[in-house]
Amino acid sequence: MSPRRVDRAARREHILAVAVRLFAERGFSATRIEDVAAAAGIAKGSVYLYFESRDALLVGAFDRLGERSARVLRLARDPGRTAAERLEELVRGALTMLADEPDLTRVMVDLWAAGRHGGGTAPPTLDMAKVYGEYRRVIADLLRQAAAEGDARPGAGEAEAAVVVGAVEGCLVQWLMDPEVDLVALADTVVGVCLRGVLRHASPSGAQGTGDGRGSGTA
Repeated sequence: MSPRRVDRAARREHILAVAVRLFAERGFSATRIEDVAAAAGIAKGSVYLYFESRDALLVGAFDRLGERSARVLRLARDPGRTAAERLEELVRGALTMLADEPDLTRVMVDLWAAGRHGGGTAPPTLDMAKVYGEYRRVIADLLRQAAAEGDARPGAGEAEAAVVVGAVEGCLVQWLMDPEVDLVALADTVVGVCLRGVLRHASPSGAQGTGDGRGSGTA
């Protein structure tokens, strides 16, 4: 009987998923490669075939989140829809992305809170300042485009973008602290509360669209 072939991509994803779960449950600093191997049901040496260190596991996990974040931002830059529509979808896409990765999101926030957000001797993770800055720039650009299209209040830009990013981050922290908070369900509310003052067609909290891709609320 020939030896069973190992699906390397599937094995790598399994190891990553187990590592992220342990990082979220125990904390990054308290989790060893041995723990990941035991929880994954493989030998310690097998983990090293895919990841050279615990830090590499963390980098691999955040790379995956970074790829999803990049897709959300690419869709926001797609000129096929109005800027107002893209802005609303950006907020919903960001919240959905984070809700889909609860363990990794918790690890990200825990590391940031502990000052382990890149630089120094900390393991390389997401550069949160860079991520926030990119989202602010895209949101500010969308607000300016929406104003040019007649869908937003003139003058809206960087300050309003910072408020939107802050609202998303605030909802994220509450969701992590309180299991009763439904992060995805808050998307319409964030759109309504944060964007109603600048977008002429922003969906009011909890409202459904009118069928043309825009909400029924007015500024």
